[in-house]
Amino acid sequence: MATVALERGVCERYGLTYVAGIDEAGRGALAGPVVAAAIILPLQDAVVLAELAEVDDSKKLTATKRERLFDLVQAKAVAYGVGVESARVIDEIGILPANRRAMMAAVAQLEPAPEFLLLDGRMRLHQVNIRQKSVIRGDKESLSIAAASILAKVTRDRLMVALAERYPGYGLARHKGYGTKGHLAAIGERGPSEIHRHSFAPMKDTLL
Repeated sequence: MATVALERGVCERYGLTYVAGIDEAGRGALAGPVVAAAIILPLQDAVVLAELAEVDDSKKLTATKRERLFDLVQAKAVAYGVGVESARVIDEIGILPANRRAMMAAVAQLEPAPEFLLLDGRMRLHQVNIRQKSVIRGDKESLSIAAASILAKVTRDRLMVALAERYPGYGLARHKGYGTKGHLAAIGERGPSEIHRHSFAPMKDTLL
């Protein structure tokens, strides 16, 4: 279960107060945006941390629990932010730059500003002048990153459900834009829509 040991270790080592956890959702999808979230938790508030005991890697939670924890995390956070980059932007600049841009947008929304960033995986925000650390499997190690993963995942899922109404026939509300067998079959039959990532296979191959 994710804890705040990493966050507290950073605060003790550098004499800091505000540590932000950052994660994304939708990086590997074939359609829709990439969404990133950043969050600062009250690391010294034992009561709040106890209330967040069920917070975990969003992929390990049911949709119902994610929705419930989404509201709880927002209510208990010191600050949080969410960044969204569209499929068009992903096609224009690439998924990794778009992912970083979404993360930077999320960080820019934090007030108070973070003094240190914990990023899931191997991501680094080189354009952000804030101390930071990449954490492999961070959403399983850091409560802040796990909370960010929930914010990013639920936000993106809601966006995909809304997009499913505008772009019917692809099953976007069900698979959220990922490359399921049904989604691939729909792309083959209908062709990609404007919210598909045309720089990704199989769209890239069909558009040659």
